[in-house]
Amino acid sequence: MQLFGKVLVGGCTRTLFSPAAMFRLGRIGRIRLNSSVKLISTSVTCKLSSSFKALTSSDNTKGSDLEQTVRNSEMLVNNNNNTNSSCRNMASIDSITERLQAFGITDELKNYPGSNITQNPYDIFRCYITEQLSKVSGVSEDLIYPALEWTNSSERGDLIIPVPRLRIKGAKPNDLAVEWTDKFEKGKYLEKILAVGPFIQFYFDRNLLFNIVIKDVLKLEKNFGQSNIGAGKKVVVEFSSPNIAKPFHAGHLRSTIIGGFISNLYEKAGWEVIRLNYLGDWGKQFGVLAVGFERYGSEEKLEADPINHLFEVYVQINKDMEAEKEKTLAQTGVATSETDNNARAFFRAMESGDEKALDLWSKFRTLSIEKYKSTYARLNINYDTYSGESQVSQESMRTATEQLQKLGLVTEDQGALLIDLTPHNKKLGKVIVQKKDGTTLYITRDIGGAVERYEKYKFDKMIYVIACQQDLHCQQFFKTLELMGHEWHNRLQHINFGMVQGMSTRKGTVVFLDNILEETKEAMHNVMRKNEAKYAQVANPDEIADLVGISAVMIQDMQSKRINNYTFNWERMLSFEGDTGPYLQYAHSRLCSVRRNASSISDDELLSADYSLLAEPVAADLIKTIAQYPDVILNALKTHEPATIVTYLFKLTHIVSSCYDILWVAGQTPELAAARLALYMSARQTLNNGMTLLGLTPVIRM
Repeated sequence: MQLFGKVLVGGCTRTLFSPAAMFRLGRIGRIRLNSSVKLISTSVTCKLSSSFKALTSSDNTKGSDLEQTVRNSEMLVNNNNNTNSSCRNMASIDSITERLQAFGITDELKNYPGSNITQNPYDIFRCYITEQLSKVSGVSEDLIYPALEWTNSSERGDLIIPVPRLRIKGAKPNDLAVEWTDKFEKGKYLEKILAVGPFIQFYFDRNLLFNIVIKDVLKLEKNFGQSNIGAGKKVVVEFSSPNIAKPFHAGHLRSTIIGGFISNLYEKAGWEVIRLNYLGDWGKQFGVLAVGFERYGSEEKLEADPINHLFEVYVQINKDMEAEKEKTLAQTGVATSETDNNARAFFRAMESGDEKALDLWSKFRTLSIEKYKSTYARLNINYDTYSGESQVSQESMRTATEQLQKLGLVTEDQGALLIDLTPHNKKLGKVIVQKKDGTTLYITRDIGGAVERYEKYKFDKMIYVIACQQDLHCQQFFKTLELMGHEWHNRLQHINFGMVQGMSTRKGTVVFLDNILEETKEAMHNVMRKNEAKYAQVANPDEIADLVGISAVMIQDMQSKRINNYTFNWERMLSFEGDTGPYLQYAHSRLCSVRRNASSISDDELLSADYSLLAEPVAADLIKTIAQYPDVILNALKTHEPATIVTYLFKLTHIVSSCYDILWVAGQTPELAAARLALYMSARQTLNNGMTLLGLTPVIRM
């Protein structure tokens, strides 16, 4: 770890780290800086600023020597242990105190639980309002801070508080609003305060807001919107979970992109995220597939296209079994299938550890995973581990079954073992944990798998992103873990979602997800070709068409609440008009074009621009919306709704669009051009961050 030297703090010598070290220590959230202490000289601050771009793309490998050193030493830099100092994230580069001092604000800003003044511009104003309102009202700050709300229009201010939420007895809220407003000190944070009925409306100082937000966005870049609320916590996210030998069908799309979004979301909040793909890679269907492959399989086709070929085999062998059952039913009155019996025997051999059976199963699994990885890569999805039902050890399942029996939770019914959950919740019913032939079921493997994961990861939370059809299964699974005495059962959460209806090609054929993505890519490519001049400027049109096409699919999926079913609509999805994925990509590429057309203005000029020149109301609307982005992420973290981010991004792009006719950059004075460009580039960075959070790859030209 590089050192810059030593500084004297509170009578003690402290180590001063290099810019890279300070940045990463700040991200980990272990350095605490009291606002009255100057730790870094101007020259060092400049070095931090110049190093920022490189740092944001540096290797942040988990478990590095630097992070381990910090965890072990729990480094604190204080000059007064009794001071309620906030965690100052060094990623913000300049201290909040220094920036506020530039506006003549010298009083220390009090920080509150849940606030993040170094990374969330709105929290700076929330903290000031909370402290001042508590002084004039006598109401606890703990009640005031969470009661401050966004407004739905600039006319109603930037923050608003409903006085009734403060629980004042014996006084009329309207009267209190007027009284407190008259006594309130606006300071240099606010332009005005209005009492409107039982509400108090707070209007931020525009120049202060512009200076804080634009500089934050331009300096933090891709880190704008992040927080450290999950620092030191670990979450396991299980998502996608396709079945081996079956197509990565459109139905898997929702789990994959919702799970990818949730993983990104938790990382933005400072959590350590373990992305886990729990494959459907065990069960009788593998016996069916093995018998089918012996009859219809081709090694050559398996190597070339394992998913499609195994699916073809699976379909054909199932037809054989149905035909056998129909024949025996007609002949004997009982539907039986020799092929089905052979499949069951093969699966029993797998569970018994038969080497030949497991070798064939392993081959199917390995080839399928490699194919899945290419599809995931197109969706910007990566996994820390590919697990699966097969990876749950026999020992774990046996231990779970024995524990259930020991606790008296299991009863036998016609040779099968089941748990009766009705005494605990009538809706949960009974659930089979072991078939009469001794083979395991989903819930048995889920219980064993959950225990193994907790032992391995010691997670603070584990999320299962599974369709709503599995609501009952998850409830039974979680309740069983609770009855078994696993105290961590309440750390598990099921994130459910509705289904995609009518997912097919434009010719009406239900197909694999890869086919859908290929068709959207070609459709986007055709749209791009219509503008020959712009098409000629795109260096990699095929790649851009793919990215825009994927955006079309993903945004259509994510723009409604995840629990809702939605109908897959080709015409709507592929449109560049309205709230669609292609529109978001177009909005981003247009902002990139604004920057290219003003290339004579340097990045330094954007940071030093005179933002007071941004006097138009539409500029105020835009900066207010940009400033809300960190709050939007926190709201999404509470609801796990991709639609929260999608709705925000469309709002942002609509405001940007309304700016183009008013906030011209070309043909303006250098000072005004720099200020407006800085605003546009803040919007572009925020849009880029939001799209990336959703799992999209923003394009810069299309």
